[in-house]
Amino acid sequence: MSAASSLGLVPVPRSLELRPGFCELGLGAVVECPEEWAAVGRVAAAWLGKCLGARFEATTAGASGASADLGPEVPGSLAPGSGTGAGTGGEGGIAVAARSPREARAAAPSGGPARIRFAAEAGFGAEEYRLEAGESLIEIRASSAAGALAAASTLWQLALSQGSALPALIVEDAPRFPWRGAMLDTARNYFPIEFLERFLDLMALHKLNRFHWHLTDDQAWRLDLAALPELAARGSRRLDRRFNVPRWKEGSYSPGEVRRIVSFAAERGIVVVPEIETPGHVTALLASHPELSCAGAAPGGLAFEPEDRYGVFEELLCAGNEQVFDLLGRVFDELAELFPGPWVHAGGDEVPTARWSACPKCRALMRREGLRDEGGALEPELLQGWFMNRVAALLAERGKRLVGWDEILEGRVRQDAVVMSWRGMSGGIEAAKAGHEVVMSPQTRSCYLDHKQLDLPEEPGQLGVCTLRDSYAFDPVPPELSPEEGSRILGGQANLWTELMYFGRQVEYMAFPRLCALSEVFWSPKEGRGFDDFLGRMEVHGRRLDRLGVNRYRGAVG
Repeated sequence: MSAASSLGLVPVPRSLELRPGFCELGLGAVVECPEEWAAVGRVAAAWLGKCLGARFEATTAGASGASADLGPEVPGSLAPGSGTGAGTGGEGGIAVAARSPREARAAAPSGGPARIRFAAEAGFGAEEYRLEAGESLIEIRASSAAGALAAASTLWQLALSQGSALPALIVEDAPRFPWRGAMLDTARNYFPIEFLERFLDLMALHKLNRFHWHLTDDQAWRLDLAALPELAARGSRRLDRRFNVPRWKEGSYSPGEVRRIVSFAAERGIVVVPEIETPGHVTALLASHPELSCAGAAPGGLAFEPEDRYGVFEELLCAGNEQVFDLLGRVFDELAELFPGPWVHAGGDEVPTARWSACPKCRALMRREGLRDEGGALEPELLQGWFMNRVAALLAERGKRLVGWDEILEGRVRQDAVVMSWRGMSGGIEAAKAGHEVVMSPQTRSCYLDHKQLDLPEEPGQLGVCTLRDSYAFDPVPPELSPEEGSRILGGQANLWTELMYFGRQVEYMAFPRLCALSEVFWSPKEGRGFDDFLGRMEVHGRRLDRLGVNRYRGAVG
């Protein structure tokens, strides 16, 4: 058994060497960081403090007697066995010290626990790191905070399984892909902020670094915007038609809550990518602005309410109505302020074009823009590309880059759009060959974690089966691509659509352990890893998830 296998690290690191001896973590342990990585020290102290039930102190290197201003304490949202988003208070919490490293070491018992030292060093890749654990010092070297956080998550895993007595070792590690994502649909069902923080911590444990936050759909508009309060007021509440008495499903995220999630994610090396669906999947938006639909704008037009059914609905934003783009510009103004990351996902999927084909404004637009097929007939599918290019331009004006589902390719979307391939691999292959950057997240037995984990009637899930073995076998780079084309594959993403997931515990059951498998696909070198070895490591890693109270699937692997 290899060293990596015996320790059960997931995702498996590039190299791991066990050395003689142990190092002791515990009461009085000190986490030292460069000042620019103060948040890394706080997060590492939070993870280890909650895990070991010990008092950890985070200090900034270079502080000499004067207080080191480390900012506010970081909530430690995963307490072993809690299964909830626990804060920093209470037993087993952390202390963020305003002391120099020398003062903190002096306060520790003689011959006490090992120090943890983060050191910034040139020459490492963007998220690459080296972790060396000796008897009295755990030293982590990286060139970036992202690399330091990846090392901290490895240390967290070791502490969860080994306790305070860690084996002496050297880990050298770096990711295969820069985009290692997980999408959570909070439109079909609302999940509280505390669960989102828990989910983000579990992402960080597995070195996932893109949180795709699905905020709007036919069933809800979850984002409460100061300039457009009616969107959430009308769009975040729908009648629950499972009951014969009035009951409501509701919930939205305030700007303060969004900032809290964005900050929490950033301190764990995770970029939040918000999704605002356009031009379809917009029934909840139209609940407050029916005039922006083709049908609702007509005399005696339609009224809309957020859907409690699921599927594809024919109502769209009217491409020929300039007010649509005025409203989207106002939405994107607030998004640009709330989400500092470079990407905004704008949907673009499942757009039935019957309304556009019949709409006088949309037909006039198609004639004006020359959107015709080879036979000269007006072509509404080209109108979709025109629409998404307008959206991309609005985002670019605000310093953001469009991400869209693979249907955006059908209308000649602009070159800088990132294509997220979901209907299979073919969309991603086409996009990469056309020069687009691509995120692979196909629903074909790999990345859709709302599918059943096993083809049994008693297993929850919908629309398909995706076993643990299926997820592990996925490779984001298909063999049809040349090396140059393959370099445009940014990585991959797991998607959790929540039509049938009403609570966080259900989300966890559907996510784990398949998300563990995908994290290894996205992070670890393709060579040198295998499914049987992964299953062996999951015996150890599963106990880590148990300590954290994760509700995981434990059945056959497929």
